Amino acid sequence: MNTNTIRKPNISPLGALIKKSSEFKLFVVGEIVDAILIEKAQKAAYFNLGPFGTGMVYGAEFSNASHILKSLNPGDPISAKVVSMEGENGYIELSLAEAGIQKSWEIIKELEERGEIISVKISGANAGGLLTELHGIRAFVPVSQLSHDHYPRIDDGDRTKIMEELKKFVGTDLKVKIIDMKPRAKKLILSEREGSDAGNAKELLEKYKVGETIEGVVSGVADFGAFIKFVDNPQIEGLVHISELDHKLIESPKEIVKIGDAVQAKIIEIKEGKVSLSLKALKLDPWLKVGERYKAGTEAKGTVTRFNPFGAFVALDSEIQGLIHVSEFGSVDEMKAKIEIGKIYSFSIELVKPEEKRIILKMKK
Repeated sequence: MNTNTIRKPNISPLGALIKKSSEFKLFVVGEIVDAILIEKAQKAAYFNLGPFGTGMVYGAEFSNASHILKSLNPGDPISAKVVSMEGENGYIELSLAEAGIQKSWEIIKELEERGEIISVKISGANAGGLLTELHGIRAFVPVSQLSHDHYPRIDDGDRTKIMEELKKFVGTDLKVKIIDMKPRAKKLILSEREGSDAGNAKELLEKYKVGETIEGVVSGVADFGAFIKFVDNPQIEGLVHISELDHKLIESPKEIVKIGDAVQAKIIEIKEGKVSLSLKALKLDPWLKVGERYKAGTEAKGTVTRFNPFGAFVALDSEIQGLIHVSEFGSVDEMKAKIEIGKIYSFSIELVKPEEKRIILKMKK
């Protein structure tokens, strides 16, 4: 860049001597320093760095900081990041934009460490959650981290309907806590559940113990599980993960429960104001006696329920499923050409492993 057209500020002989003296060059590249604006030129800005000399913002950094420089007047203090100790014409090269971002992450880190509850304004939404900013850094509130009162309880799980529900929060303020931050990846995840529910829930959950059975009502169904409100304490809502709904493999929690169902659930974990529940823990495990019903070397009829890259799942009865491996057919396409979902076929049972909840099938020849 040609800086001959830029009028440079007058520097006293002492200032020039100080600037050139390595004794005073104590800055480290990447350090955030205090600077005072001396002058704004057409393509650069100059800053007084005290005994360390003069700093300069120019080139791409000058463009990136245009919105910051617009509000600065000579004599105004500001934080700057040291980009190079040997910038244009010997000036210390600075970045205002990067300094602002780094300062913001430092503030956010302090807020996270203190576990502070923060108020943020929601600026947008997508099917996965809500968009916002914290100290100028883009942040995200996943749907799973919304409070129980704000969670979109869409019975059929329609993503379009979920989006419509989430859009209602745009322009509103939410109380949140920071649960994950990765400055290098520009990732900042916030939780409304942690900000609004955790403290109160911890107190309410003190009367309950792991292993206890509670009466509940299904208050929400999501892809990953179901929410259960305690009948004796509706302010408490626990989560039954999809893996804890039933002993059999299921694709959706809606196969087992729907909103409004009265259920009994077992408490399997209480941690940091959250309670995890299980429905299957209160059900007789059909795999305990599966060896009495199905034996290797025998034949059985079953209904193909779904495909995956490893093979096809086959319902041998209402509780037990077996797997026929894709290698039986050669490829997934060949498998789909020979068997259809919903149809009944005859199979040979090759392997029964109750402890692994696994039955391996072969097509009957």
